[in-house]
Amino acid sequence: MKVAVYSRGLDIEQGNSLQILLEELVKYEVKILVYRPLLGIYPLPASMLEHITPFQVPDDLDNEVECLISVGGDGTILDAVTLVRDKNIPILGINFGRLGFLASISPDELSSAVDALVNRTYLVDKRSLIHVDSNQSLFGDVPFGLNEFAIHKRDTAPMIKIHTYLNGEFLNTYWADGLIVSTPTGSTGYNMSCNGPIIFPESSSFVITPVAPHNLNVRSIVVSDNNVISFEIEGRSEQFICALDARREIVDKSVQLAVKKEKFCASLIRLNENSFLSTLRTKLTWGLDKRN
Repeated sequence: MKVAVYSRGLDIEQGNSLQILLEELVKYEVKILVYRPLLGIYPLPASMLEHITPFQVPDDLDNEVECLISVGGDGTILDAVTLVRDKNIPILGINFGRLGFLASISPDELSSAVDALVNRTYLVDKRSLIHVDSNQSLFGDVPFGLNEFAIHKRDTAPMIKIHTYLNGEFLNTYWADGLIVSTPTGSTGYNMSCNGPIIFPESSSFVITPVAPHNLNVRSIVVSDNNVISFEIEGRSEQFICALDARREIVDKSVQLAVKKEKFCASLIRLNENSFLSTLRTKLTWGLDKRN
C-alpha cells in the first residue's frame, strides 16, 4: 500500500502526533510519501526517513497512491483537494484544527484510522466541486473548490450590484456586500454563517446566498447543480474580490464570470461511525436542547 501525508504545518507539540502517525504506517509496511516542507520542520529519526519519499507537487502523486492523509483542519483538506485534483485519490482527514467538520478523525484515533485504512474498512463519500470560468485567468490551474465560490466588495467600498443568471436567464440582482455560491459540502461553512440552508452532500445542488443584502425580502435559493450560474457586477469601485475556498483574487468589475459543477469529484474517507448527521450533531450542536 502507498499513501501520501500532507499538512500546512503543525504546532511543536503536534509534531509528536505526526511522528506517531508515520510510525503506525511504517509498522504496516506502508510506502509513505510526505509533503517535502514538513520534513524540514520536524526532525525525524534516520530509521524512519528510510521509509519516506518526499513529494511537493500534484505530479508527484502517481496512480499507486491509494490515499492522501490530511493532517490539520478543514482548511488543510481544501488544500489537499487541490493537490489530488482529478486523480481520484481519497482523502483521510486527521483533525488538529478547531472545528474539524470535514477532518472528523481526532488525533486519539490515529491507530484505529490507520488500521481501517490498511484493512480498507472505511467508507468513501463523493463530494461535488464547483468550477469557475472566466475571460481572465483566475486561480491558476486549479479553478475549482470544495466549499464555495464567493464575490465580495473590497474592504470599505460601498455595496455592489450582482446581476445573476441561470443558464443565461435572469435570476435576480443582489444589492449586497457579496454573494456566495456553495456546494453541499460548503453549505455548513460560510453559507451557513450567512443564514443559508444546510443541504445534504448527495443532494446535487448549489446554494446561492447573499452576504448582507440591502433588501428584507432576499433569501437564499437552492438550485440544481446542472445549472451554469453567471454574473455581471456593478459598483462604485472598479474592482471586487473573487474567492474560491481559501484562495482570493482581485478582479476588475468588467470581468465575465460563471460557475458550474466540476467534471470530477473529491473523495473523502470517513470511518463507519462518522455519518453526516452525527457530525452535524456533535460539531455544530444541531438539535442540542439543555432541557434534555
